[in-house]
Amino acid sequence: MKTPLEILLERRSIRSFEARPVEADVIARLKEATLRAPTAGNMVLWSVIDVQDPERKKALSVLCDNQPFIAKAPLIWVFLADTQKWIDGFESGDSRGKSPDTPWRAPGWGDLHLCMQDAIIAAQTAVIAAESLGLASCYVGDIIENYEKVASLLSLPRYAAPAAMLVFGYPPEAALHRPLTPRPPQEALFMIDAYRHMDAHDLENAFSVHTEQLRERGVLPYGNTGSYADLYYIKKYSSGFMREMNRSAKAFFERWGDGMETSESQEG
Repeated sequence: MKTPLEILLERRSIRSFEARPVEADVIARLKEATLRAPTAGNMVLWSVIDVQDPERKKALSVLCDNQPFIAKAPLIWVFLADTQKWIDGFESGDSRGKSPDTPWRAPGWGDLHLCMQDAIIAAQTAVIAAESLGLASCYVGDIIENYEKVASLLSLPRYAAPAAMLVFGYPPEAALHRPLTPRPPQEALFMIDAYRHMDAHDLENAFSVHTEQLRERGVLPYGNTGSYADLYYIKKYSSGFMREMNRSAKAFFERWGDGMETSESQEG
């Protein structure tokens, strides 16, 4: 069995899985481990939707940038930044009414930040736990696109929003031997005492291995003379899906913020 450090150093994203399902006892262990994720103040500001319905899986695969592997994944978990359960509990259990000297407020931006942290920490805990159970996984960042449609598909209330999505399954043997994707050197990302800006030269040095590999494949822009930064700028940063992510995230923030504004107006 691999050590935790070996899992972290050797883990790779895998999008193609064996057809067999993930057994119930394995899922139970995965849930048990995920629940041990660090959480702000032990508030557990996250929840998971286990998407099992084939039609919902198919719909998610379309909403998440038309990626068929999502619909075929044996296990799909959508991690939610979730303080809705606390709001519901405060109101249904009368915690709010029992404390008349404590002004009521709607969840604010700090709540949102903590919820997002909790959800992402839980997701990464699940990734490492899955590896130890013989499963592979892949994050699907596109879950933050098409917020309105995703919210409708999964019946998401105002204060429970998608923070991450993971697909899990048993990896084909060949996938386990695929070369690891490169990462920048430690000194490029670990800074001492204060932030250190990078100029174009620094950035190119940090991602020189990426550039070299892509140039060998002949896929860099401008006739394969461009840099990794050029590729990222064109294919990712300025892409249509990134514009949709920004639009969708704004819609989520506005929905969350509407409740905050209503609370403030009532106080006034």
